[in-house]
Amino acid sequence: MFYLRLLTLFARNAIIRELMFPGNFLIQIVTRLFWFFARVALFQLIYMEVDHIREWSRDQYFAFMATGMLINSLVEAFFMPNCAAFCENIRTGKLDFALTRPVDTQFLVSLQRMNPAMISQVLLAGALLLISLYRLGRPVELSQVLAYLFYVALAVVFFYSLMITLACTSIWFGRNQGLYDFWFYITIFAQYPRSIYDGTDASRFEAGEALQVVFSWVIPILLVVTIPAQTIIGTATNPRFALAALCSTALGALLARSIFRWSLNSYRGASS
Repeated sequence: MFYLRLLTLFARNAIIRELMFPGNFLIQIVTRLFWFFARVALFQLIYMEVDHIREWSRDQYFAFMATGMLINSLVEAFFMPNCAAFCENIRTGKLDFALTRPVDTQFLVSLQRMNPAMISQVLLAGALLLISLYRLGRPVELSQVLAYLFYVALAVVFFYSLMITLACTSIWFGRNQGLYDFWFYITIFAQYPRSIYDGTDASRFEAGEALQVVFSWVIPILLVVTIPAQTIIGTATNPRFALAALCSTALGALLARSIFRWSLNSYRGASS
């Protein structure tokens, strides 16, 4: 209950901060709206020329796109501002204040800041998903919805683990300006289903297979986004992919926790 009250307080403070600058809040929402409709329009044009991209029909791909947007929005709403602030607090020594609080340090530095403007992206992603499922015309069972929400939560935890691990390197490097670049490049790969990276000729096959292996089994970015999308549209066929996503997320979260606690041992505070 204590942590739940803290989370509620963080959310209230984030809303108050945004309402202090309503113009900036509005610009963020308009920017997200433009990005959303630009992506939808782009693939609408593509699917006017083709029926399928690999095995993905238009509405199936839009369900995948909505899933990726939903995951990305949740990460950016709750964790991206905190990881960026964590890097800056390490550099300036302000992390001292978090270490002296009677609360888990990782919880505090991970959730103290929020970006309410990203909730608009969550709503847009949800609307796109519902429209796509309706146009597919397939009945969606409760078990699919529950599994979908579970896999989306796994994906959020997975991406958070990557981000907090990268942010921890600021303790040794002094400054880490690559966090936003890292997130941008990661989301570029996560915007497309795993099967997109299959090649047709020899050279493309080798390059595509290399990307598939790296981003499915080493850093399973493709799995944690593709699996929930396939689950909700009813095309998931290989349970080992879901198991791999679950295991890699659990391992990543444990590893991120260990690296976070280990990195704090190297932090010397503002006096150093």
